[in-house]
Amino acid sequence: MRFSGAIRSKLPNQGTTIFTVMTALARQHGAINLAQGFPDFSMPEKLIELTATHMHSGHNQYAPMQGVPALRDAIAHKVEVLYSAKYDPESEVTVTAGATQALFTAITALVAEGDEVIVLEPAYDCYVPAIELAGGVPVFVQMDLRGQNLVDWERMKKLVNQRTRMIIINTPHNPSGRVLSAEDMVRLQKLTDKTDIVILSDEVYEHIIFDGMEHQSVARYPKLAERSLIVSSFGKTYHNTGWKVGYVLGPLELMREFRKTHQFNVFSVNTPVQYALSEFLPETEHYTRLHQFYQEKRDRFVNLLRGSKLKLRPSSGTYFQLVDYSDISDEKDFDFAQRLTKEHGVAAIPVAVFYHKPDKVNLLRFCFAKEDDTLQRAAEKLHKL
Repeated sequence: MRFSGAIRSKLPNQGTTIFTVMTALARQHGAINLAQGFPDFSMPEKLIELTATHMHSGHNQYAPMQGVPALRDAIAHKVEVLYSAKYDPESEVTVTAGATQALFTAITALVAEGDEVIVLEPAYDCYVPAIELAGGVPVFVQMDLRGQNLVDWERMKKLVNQRTRMIIINTPHNPSGRVLSAEDMVRLQKLTDKTDIVILSDEVYEHIIFDGMEHQSVARYPKLAERSLIVSSFGKTYHNTGWKVGYVLGPLELMREFRKTHQFNVFSVNTPVQYALSEFLPETEHYTRLHQFYQEKRDRFVNLLRGSKLKLRPSSGTYFQLVDYSDISDEKDFDFAQRLTKEHGVAAIPVAVFYHKPDKVNLLRFCFAKEDDTLQRAAEKLHKL
């Protein structure tokens, strides 16, 4: 039986994500997939063992809506040690089904019809659809990926008005690999002082930051923290993006609103995994050394590409590397990315798709969260361009 009614999409400009498209194209052509951001190496074996143990011990029914208490306690302790910020694990920490769900829930819980949300571009692709579904209006501020001053705070100040409900930041930043500085956080604090603006801080790559730099979490700044929801991800930290477990930190008033939506679009998150994470999280060695692990990956990939026609942009965090291909081709980003996959066997993400007006920017995003052999094989193909 065929449905004959008219469908009115709330997201007329949205279709299949570029990540799905490029991954499918890589699979179709047998290309090395440096497009979608996931590791091709194993997660910690102990975390797998702990999860199995809790499954066998009977932790297989619904967890509490806000998360297993032991995990929320462990998260709150970790954040206090790292950022000197205290969050009540009972009322100010919520475990989520990954960071994307957390971001979607935060936006739809707090943004109403006609509210404006300031988005820094290039922007991860899940922000704007959630804003539009909530009836909000995205307002874009382009970052300067070439300069030292990443954010034009004077430009943003001019855009703030009584309709501004939220500002979304992302540091370390996907796709650029750049990070916000302490000065940026001070400027953001001054900009939002004496306003009702909420900050949604996407910090999923908090432990992947290079060259001795320090992650400037919103949690470090009390006046910002009191108006912010902070999103993080276990998937990025423990190399298990398919587990889809993350968490949100925020003051009581904001978390109360967050949970009103969370309880109806997710309710609760994978129970045995939460118990396993609650035991594994206190073993700090993994995440405190994660920056060293990925800096070695970044440096290896950069060195492998030396002498190619690709121009590398600095990456200070995340596991992404931007490259400028303008010395090779005048094609638009998406066209070149497709041809690179089909004809040369390496898949990347065209950076133009991270802008609301996808003009040609001559940049591709490569993921270097891969085995050394994978990076070596990809580099050999890229040197032939």
